[in-house]
Parts: sequence; C-alpha cells; structure tokens
Amino acid sequence: MTRTISLFAVAAIGVALATPAWAASDAECQDMWKKADANSDGVLSDRESVRYVALMRVGDRKIATEGKITQAEFMDACKADIYAPRKADQGAPLKGANSFTEGQAKDRAIAHGNVDSIAALKKDDDGIWRGTGTQAGKTVEIAVDYKGNVVTKAQQ
Repeated sequence: MTRTISLFAVAAIGVALATPAWAASDAECQDMWKKADANSDGVLSDRESVRYVALMRVGDRKIATEGKITQAEFMDACKADIYAPRKADQGAPLKGANSFTEGQAKDRAIAHGNVDSIAALKKDDDGIWRGTGTQAGKTVEIAVDYKGNVVTKAQQ
C-alpha cells in the first residue's frame, strides 16, 4: 500500500514538473495569432515576425523559413510556452559572467523587452550588454544580463 502511494506521488510530481507554468489555451494562441498577423495573410513576415522570430530563437525553436512564421509554427510555439510573458528578476540587470553573443542579447531584448529596434550593444565590465533601442517610438536604454533579464530605462 505504501509502495502504491509512493508511486502515485512520484507520478504526480512528474506531471507537475512537466506541465508548463503558463500553458496557453488554443483560444489564447488563436487570439495572439490574430493580433500578430496584422495583414491576415496567414504568415508572419517582415515587421510582424521580428519579435516572434526572436522569441523562437531564444526558445531554441527551428523556423522553416528564416524571418517567416507560419500559423502552424506559431501555434506549436505558443502551446510550448515560447511566447509566455517573462518578468525580469528583482534587481535586474544582474552582474555576472555573460556568455551571450551580441546577437543573442539582441534577440532577448527584442523578444522580452518589447523593443522595436536595437542599436549596437556592448558588454560592460559587469557582464551586462547595454545599448539603446526604440520602444513605442521613443529611444530607451537597454540592458541584458547573464540570466537573460531585459531591462529598459523605463523599468530601472
């Protein structure tokens, strides 16, 4: 009896760990798709795709055609929580050894900082990638730390 209860407990923990923290529903993913596919042509490309392509690269997802995301690719990524909102850790940007390349730091800034474009980033002595970009048409300072936290001046 104790053995059976232990097996159920282990199975329940496994299911809890495998369940995404923010599992988007089909309806939520469809709603996100409709907003993302502004021209309703069934594919995200050009300006529509920038943030989502960055999110997919950050999430290590493969895209059939670079710079374009089909609805099927979008929905698969959505259900896998690739587009889940992320909040920066308390005190970010955090000092530490940063192994991100400039391109990886830019992807994180675009993906999680709601930044439209980014000028060159430079890694400072604290291991934080810093630069400027535009957010809602305004120039902002951007920082990306070793954990992938993205902070804009408005958030600091």
